[in-house]
Amino acid sequence: MAEIPALDNQILANAIIEFSEDAIIGKTLDGTILTWNSGAERLYGYAAPEVVGKAIRVLLPPDRHDEEDEILRKLGRGERVAHFETVRRHKNGLSIDVSLTISPIRNTNGTIIAASHVARDVTDKQRLNHQYRSLAAIVESSEDAIVSKTLDSVILTWNGGAERVYGYTAAEAIGQLMTLVLPEDRPDEESEIVRQIRSGERVDHFETVRRRKDGRLIHVSLTVSPVRDNHGQVVGASHSARDITERRNIEDQMRQTQKLESLGVLAGGVAHDFNNLLTGILGNATLAATHLSTANPAFHLLQDVVDASERAALLTRQLLAYAGKGRFVTEPVNLSELTREMSALVQISVSRNVQIRLELSDNLPLVVGDVSQLQQVIMNLVINASEAIGEQKNGAVLVTTGVEHVDSAYLRTLPNEDSLPPGDYVSLEVHDTGSGMDEATIARIFDPFFTTKFTGRGLGLAAVQGIVRGHKGLIRVYSSVGKGTTFKLLLPVSRDGRAILKPEEAQLLLRGDGQLVLVVDDEEIIRRAAKSMLETFGYTAVAADNGKEGVALFELLGEKVAVVLLDMTMPVMSGEDAFARMIAIHPEAKIILSSGYNEVEAIRRFTGKKLAAFLQKPYSAQKLAATIRSVLSA
Repeated sequence: MAEIPALDNQILANAIIEFSEDAIIGKTLDGTILTWNSGAERLYGYAAPEVVGKAIRVLLPPDRHDEEDEILRKLGRGERVAHFETVRRHKNGLSIDVSLTISPIRNTNGTIIAASHVARDVTDKQRLNHQYRSLAAIVESSEDAIVSKTLDSVILTWNGGAERVYGYTAAEAIGQLMTLVLPEDRPDEESEIVRQIRSGERVDHFETVRRRKDGRLIHVSLTVSPVRDNHGQVVGASHSARDITERRNIEDQMRQTQKLESLGVLAGGVAHDFNNLLTGILGNATLAATHLSTANPAFHLLQDVVDASERAALLTRQLLAYAGKGRFVTEPVNLSELTREMSALVQISVSRNVQIRLELSDNLPLVVGDVSQLQQVIMNLVINASEAIGEQKNGAVLVTTGVEHVDSAYLRTLPNEDSLPPGDYVSLEVHDTGSGMDEATIARIFDPFFTTKFTGRGLGLAAVQGIVRGHKGLIRVYSSVGKGTTFKLLLPVSRDGRAILKPEEAQLLLRGDGQLVLVVDDEEIIRRAAKSMLETFGYTAVAADNGKEGVALFELLGEKVAVVLLDMTMPVMSGEDAFARMIAIHPEAKIILSSGYNEVEAIRRFTGKKLAAFLQKPYSAQKLAATIRSVLSA
């Protein structure tokens, strides 16, 4: 082994000091610089000749002079200042972060004669600390849940966003083994995420469901990333979750709205076309009936056709109402008679294993309401009761009517019904022998789109409640699990107390005197039926199958045309355009608009344009003749 040469201890010490990466400075007790190593040159930028013999205050920013005074006082007392982090100034004027250790130097007698000043550049460390603190502040203030955890799902960090999203405080979560309580129907989801993280994969924007501390389910968008150690090994995971429940609800509502809009367009189109067909059926049936005596058996058969057509027309009006193209007309209504009239239609709409029983009060006071809306209420309630019974067992639905006096004390027991006045109300109750409902279901039963059925329609009971409130009434539900359900409807008694009976169509109407009627309609069955009806009642009729042809005939025949019967929706030229052309040709023309849509919807665009009358499809021969006569007599 080679012999290690002996070195002078002082030379060795000076070499260590000179080549140290740290700034090592010797100074007097009043702060005068005595020695200055190469580390000090690198740290502060000054060469030794520039600073030796000068006060160390040359390195201090102006606001740090008091700090040096305190350090010198401590040195005078023999105290050591260790790892004191502060700021010093470089020769170029920039500030640098340093860690200082300053120790007193004693002579052989133990007297403090000077001080050693060791400074280490910690600028990068301070920058990293600042960045870390900034990052920590961002994480903590984030609205998203940001969580770190081990691969065994032990929570390591839990920010304020996690408290807001999941409901657990940091104290409750950190150190706990948590999978954030997945719903029971997603047992494999967490294990699949952990498998991906262990393999170094990232899970991006995965939308799923989580359960909060309070038990409420929320929709979240998850991003889970692997956390690696210095050797690249996956040791944990960072978990970022955003609550998207509100967004999902809005999206669901938008989808429902779009679906309803699409259904509305479909319903409106079906109703319009169906009304055209019914016009031919009803018109021809009423026309044929005028040629028969009441003793003829065929007369009663035709009367059944007329009745069925009128009921079908009522259904199309409901479709138009659903499509937003309807108009509701109120009149005094007898709920017992209305329910009895609907019983046959209701029975064929429910399951065969369900029996409909009626216990309807006679001489029931009248209510003011729209017949089609009230029919929708009855139909929905009975069908809902039937579906509650199901198809696997026999059951019964009991519909009753009666009169109740409602006082203020009773009204105070009803939530959100304090605006209803006390008084006499007509009641309609629908009882079923189904499975009943718990309190949670009852609380949501009238919510839009809420349904307990596998394939629910969703709007039924919400629509029922809206109609009832629109009629200044109330609806309540009574139910318990296993004991069936009762829906109770209360509508205020009509003040006038009398019914408006549907007038019998007059058998002897004023006949025409050969006046010319121009029928413009794209449906052949309507043109033929209208032409036959008009000729039967003494008019002359010509027909056109679209607006353009109608305008041409009108211009050709001129003032010979006494009345125009004009369809609103046609190809080639619409009724609105044809109307404008005809009025331009003959400003005093008597034009009757006919449509499967109701009057409000149909003539909305004709306000102030000299429209003579509106004729709702489908119409009977008598109704057509009466409308023509009314226009000619005006």
